[in-house]
Amino acid sequence: MELITSSSNPKIKHARTLRQRKWREESGSFLVEGIHPVGVAVEAGFDLTTVFYAPDFLESLFAHELIERLKTQGIPCYATSGDVFTSLADKENPQGILAVARQSRLGLGDLTAENFHWGVALVAPQDPGNVGTILRTIDAVGASGLLLLENSVDPYHPTAVRASMGAIFRKAVVTSSFADFTRWARPQGYHIYGSSAHAERDYHQVENYPMPAILLLGSEREGLTPEQCTVCEQILRLPMRGKVTSLNLAVAAGVLLYAMLDRDEQG
Repeated sequence: MELITSSSNPKIKHARTLRQRKWREESGSFLVEGIHPVGVAVEAGFDLTTVFYAPDFLESLFAHELIERLKTQGIPCYATSGDVFTSLADKENPQGILAVARQSRLGLGDLTAENFHWGVALVAPQDPGNVGTILRTIDAVGASGLLLLENSVDPYHPTAVRASMGAIFRKAVVTSSFADFTRWARPQGYHIYGSSAHAERDYHQVENYPMPAILLLGSEREGLTPEQCTVCEQILRLPMRGKVTSLNLAVAAGVLLYAMLDRDEQG
């Protein structure tokens, strides 16, 4: 087994560029780090183009079997020294496996009320951790996926990929302008529910959430604008009994998604 021992190796240098959004967008690729995420990507049938692994770091039998499985599928797998792998890894104490994967090319035109029955739309989220965590919750409640509207953070940012806990490989993720989202959602018959701290109606007061449905949430700093609220069938608020005036975006999404799950009229 030949080991890559130089961090200036062209393959290593190329993979390292994918830490930056510019190169992710230009190449259409992103990094998947860790035994579980790579395993989920394989199970979901994601297109992995290259795999790097550090034999010194691989401790589990599953990890070794995963490498062998990838090799039998014809995916180039390159062994590296521990130092070289650490130069690639985003995490401290890396698990020893990292893959380069192709991004999904789904667009709004690929989605219908049948294959995207229930989802979340976020307007210009800027925190990749929030995006990944919301994807994880979307997976947990059995919703269909995530729409990222306007100037959103990259869903393939390493932090977003990691926070999704594999959901990014199982759920639809589509970026769009708000105007295109509106033009797409109306003919499809979506019920759109928004959230605002200034809404008159408490989310507890909603008896059911007819489907197909989309939960629309504004940016972390600004929330939904009055114009964005006009596309919503209902605007709901989360009660604040303490002194804080808002919740973290991912927490708010989680509360509302579970409320929708509990009161889905078709559930």
